[in-house]
Amino acid sequence: MNLRVGQGFDAHPFSEVPGRPLVLGGLHLPGRGLAGHSDADVVVHAIIDALLGAGGLGDIGAMFPDTDPAWSGADSMSLLAIALERVAAAWEPVNVDCTVIAEAPRLAPHRQAMQERLGDVLGAPVSVKAKRGEGLGALGRGEGIACLAVGLLQGR
Repeated sequence: MNLRVGQGFDAHPFSEVPGRPLVLGGLHLPGRGLAGHSDADVVVHAIIDALLGAGGLGDIGAMFPDTDPAWSGADSMSLLAIALERVAAAWEPVNVDCTVIAEAPRLAPHRQAMQERLGDVLGAPVSVKAKRGEGLGALGRGEGIACLAVGLLQGR
């Protein structure tokens, strides 16, 4: 079997812009939005990095630089589709596993919908877990949200 594994990480602080939407795993959730050049979806950004890393294709910052105005306010699910298209030239996703680190919002009510939405785009199972920072550091103080992702690819 020709398998490759990649890991991804992303973190964003909460935005100071009133009314900025919170987007996680391709879903609009209740709560304060995250600051970022695109929609700041840390879950999708970590997945993109995991897939690009596994495919030997660099990282999200190289593919979608935050210095390029073309990506300003971009929908991260669209970025995922573009990244997946490049990965798919030689690889297909087997599965992705994500761990979101956040004090709020509670993800349990949204987890299944997130997994289904992401899985539909990837064509592979996606698991999403949530953990708290337990008061440690910026994440534990509720200053933002982070996500770790691991992706497994299989050669075509």
